[in-house]
Amino acid sequence: MPIYSSLKTSQLIKSIREAYQAGQEDEALEPIVAVGSSGQVLGRFERGDYAIFYNIRGEREIELTQSFVDRNFSHFPVKKDLQLNFVTMIEYDSSLDVKVAFPSDGKIKNTLAEVLSKEGIRLLKISESEKAAHVGFFMNGRNEKTFPGEERIIVPSPEGISSYALKPEMSASQVREAISSNLKNPAYPMIIANLANVDVVGHIENKAAVLRAVETVDQELGKIIEDCRTQSVTLIVTSDHGTVEEWLYANGTVNTGHTKNPAPFILADFSSEDQKSWHLKQEGDLSDVAPTLLELLDLKKPLEMTGESLILNSPQAAKAERRVLLLILDGWGMRQEREGNLIAEAETPNFDKLWFDYPHSYLRAAGEAVGMPSNTVGNSEAGHLHLGAGRKVRLDRVKIDEAIEDGSFFRNDAFRWAMEGAKRDKKSLHLMGIVSRYSSHGTIKHLFALLRLAQQIELPHVFIHSLIGRRGEKPESGAVYVSKVEEMCQTLSLGQVVTVIGRFWALDREENWDRVEKAYRALVFGEGKQAILEL
Repeated sequence: MPIYSSLKTSQLIKSIREAYQAGQEDEALEPIVAVGSSGQVLGRFERGDYAIFYNIRGEREIELTQSFVDRNFSHFPVKKDLQLNFVTMIEYDSSLDVKVAFPSDGKIKNTLAEVLSKEGIRLLKISESEKAAHVGFFMNGRNEKTFPGEERIIVPSPEGISSYALKPEMSASQVREAISSNLKNPAYPMIIANLANVDVVGHIENKAAVLRAVETVDQELGKIIEDCRTQSVTLIVTSDHGTVEEWLYANGTVNTGHTKNPAPFILADFSSEDQKSWHLKQEGDLSDVAPTLLELLDLKKPLEMTGESLILNSPQAAKAERRVLLLILDGWGMRQEREGNLIAEAETPNFDKLWFDYPHSYLRAAGEAVGMPSNTVGNSEAGHLHLGAGRKVRLDRVKIDEAIEDGSFFRNDAFRWAMEGAKRDKKSLHLMGIVSRYSSHGTIKHLFALLRLAQQIELPHVFIHSLIGRRGEKPESGAVYVSKVEEMCQTLSLGQVVTVIGRFWALDREENWDRVEKAYRALVFGEGKQAILEL
């Protein structure tokens, strides 16, 4: 049975709203922990408890999971005798000692990087650290492996600032310098690079900073264009999804999330003066980019790549000698309407001239085109995955949603192992993950399904640890979602929200262990602002 009434439930929401009034935002919300009237912190992780981390995507979930299950963990002090029985929704990392509810369908074979490696073609990837996982792990088919002949330059993103709104330029100039330097090196027939500013700064509700981010990318693009022209390199410009080209919702409020709009694709072949002979399809998918790149290098597309080249006709040049730069303008979407379109509002002379002077296409970058449910926005993970895979990949969210619909979710071996084990051993079950209507990390829908399964099994002690701060949500939406979770717990007469914390602390991927430690100490030791529930 739940240990709260509607009055007591409101105490947690009240604490969240007090944090808002003090200037905190969802993503970096300091930990809030539930405390009983006697002063005892409720629902902490105890020895032998069972836990389900229901987030999807994976790369931002690894570090926190390590702190719970790695017996040799040494990045900060942990409770050594927890011995948790841990389940993850998908596989975050093959080295983690956990059960996985929805294992991978198998290796994505013959991605762009793997094909180039097999052909003996050296590949260089350049990004700043904010996007290193995207051009590495995701573009290689969610594969941790670096293929023979594949090299990476990771430029550190700015450190020591509270928000990228204070430095919307990020490390774009350093990324561009690395691109320019290596364009002079004929040893790399293929370079893939990412300029992160538009996506990263676009998640911040600061119009001036966003405009500066867009213009920074355009300025660096102009320098890259000239370098490609000087070195006779074929330049491909594209994106992984849209963001700030649709900055406003229909009601006029700011939308800091991703969009459903297409991504650009521009082919500027500076190895040939005969640009009029190039003809491209008017539209395609992100999964068509890898086959197009292979054609530019005169390489055969593998059978696994179901995407199609965007090239309809090309000059009769010596393709085998061509060098190619794939430049990903992260978050740069295409939208004709100018209202609320910050890319149109910004000064972008270099992109505009490239778009009008060279062959171009529109690429579908959201929904089913990138393996996601119909009518959903794109994201960086799905976008980069499809850019590298050259085929449509059904994403984990779709598989999980289908499992809920057909009932197999409630027969899942890993879930039942955790819940039946908790009941048998008289231990608590902990459900930890994002609370959001829609996030690349997961959805409240999956949490509710887990709660319904826990009700079927009649678990007495279910504790929920809510991570808030989905980018693109309206301000202060975290309190709304936590309230919805509490309402579901009341409806089912099961479960208690006992922790609320911003995703900034819990979902790190760059070894900022001080952040992860804050999340761990809240979850295990109950450190944080106390929301006192009258029992």
